[in-house]
Amino acid sequence: MSAGKQCFPKCRDFKCIKRSLRLRGKQAWCEWTNENCSPRSCTYASCFRRQLLEDGVCGKTIKRKTRDDHEPDDFLLDEIRARGKLMRKTGERSIF
Repeated sequence: MSAGKQCFPKCRDFKCIKRSLRLRGKQAWCEWTNENCSPRSCTYASCFRRQLLEDGVCGKTIKRKTRDDHEPDDFLLDEIRARGKLMRKTGERSIF
């Protein structure tokens, strides 16, 4: 996983579940613990977009890694077995 940016309390998507976050000048202050707000170690830190990861990293800043192991042909089934009304209407037992 590529390294992303740490979450910070002044982000517009950040929220405190206890509603105890107060901005004092340039600092974000937690009134619950009477310390500077640190989303990395706080259990009450959350994100409106649900992008806050466990280690305090913002999920919006992480780039996804994708793999091309499967081709579209691998997902197609060769034949679908038909039963009941479908078999009677089409007159065939399988559909390709």
